[in-house]
Amino acid sequence: MNLPAKMSWRYLFARKSTNAINIITLIAAFGVAIGTAALVMVLSVFNGFEDLFLDLFNNLNPDVRITAAKGKTFEITPELQASLAELPEIAVISATLEETAMFSYQDKRSPGRIKGVDLQYAAINGIDTMVRDGSYALYADPERASNAVIGNQLAMALGVDPLNQFEQVRVYMARPKPRGGGGFLTTGRSSYLTRDFQPTGIIRSQEAFENEAVLIPLRKARDLLSVSDSTVSSLEIKLTAAGVDQDYSEIVQATLGDNYVVENRYQQENSILKIMQVEKWIAFAIVMLMMVVISFNLIGALWMIVLEKRSDISILRSLGMTGENVRNIFLRVGLLLSSLGLAVGFLLAIVLYVLQKTFSLVNLPGLMMEPYPISFRLVDFLVVGVTVLTIGLLASLLPARRAARVSAIITEE
Repeated sequence: MNLPAKMSWRYLFARKSTNAINIITLIAAFGVAIGTAALVMVLSVFNGFEDLFLDLFNNLNPDVRITAAKGKTFEITPELQASLAELPEIAVISATLEETAMFSYQDKRSPGRIKGVDLQYAAINGIDTMVRDGSYALYADPERASNAVIGNQLAMALGVDPLNQFEQVRVYMARPKPRGGGGFLTTGRSSYLTRDFQPTGIIRSQEAFENEAVLIPLRKARDLLSVSDSTVSSLEIKLTAAGVDQDYSEIVQATLGDNYVVENRYQQENSILKIMQVEKWIAFAIVMLMMVVISFNLIGALWMIVLEKRSDISILRSLGMTGENVRNIFLRVGLLLSSLGLAVGFLLAIVLYVLQKTFSLVNLPGLMMEPYPISFRLVDFLVVGVTVLTIGLLASLLPARRAARVSAIITEE
């Protein structure tokens, strides 16, 4: 260990001549520890919500989703079918057609999404197992095919009772503009198309993105939207285990070309995940500002140490120590003090994490999962560590420069 390192260690941990300096130093270290723990816990909470979000939605999202690169719909062409047939890791393909709509049931109305699905849809995500009230019976009556399954949120808003066979859900869709008519609707006709569907079940699952949707047979959705029998909004794909392991979406994208957008489970929620990441680092920046304020305690503690050690510094300068070495001593003192607070802060954050996971100290009201979600990630510890040490180093610069300007002892005195 070189001389500046030895001196910095001694200056930090040796008993000071004034007890107040010891107290100020402890307060500075404690402030760094609290700030460190706060930074780690803020990031862990956002990590927890991100993991929760992915758990909630990824169970329902298909392994791969294919949508149009331009527009809301595309046609299932023979060429597209042939291209998909060449991919060995595709287990099941389901065609869907979606659009926003208005729904009414008895005297209540609510907006939502209409989603036409084919027979294979339940095999993609197991949504039939999420129906608690009633049954998933979209194709129970092939001749009639007017059954519907309602998402939980929409069913609550409308007060849907699937056991009531005398009430139906009415769907309102904007009537398509007539071709060649200049974009105007025919005089005397309603602006909306309406269809009635018999609710057979309600999706009772916190995981379901279809919470605000009405699932109907695909043929009925095409009729409602006045599109061809080959029109879809998306193709949802279930992969084999080998396909999931190798992120098969890239292979599907390369096969289909640029006319289609191919997304895996995570990419399907990419926009929301980006928003969550922005919120996470904004919160981190806000807490980091608190760390900057806390660093003034660190500056004060180091300044007090410099004032107390002025005579020692003068003696060292008279013995030939350069101002650079003196500055390095107090920079090391600042880094040691920051490192001490950092270590204690990490330990405090880990203790809080274990307590939350074990005893659920903080709960989220209104959600099925009780404990506040938190999750540690190594990269967050690295980011917090670099941030805290950088702030500590910057806070040490002014006291260290002041110490370097202390002159050598004057022997004539």
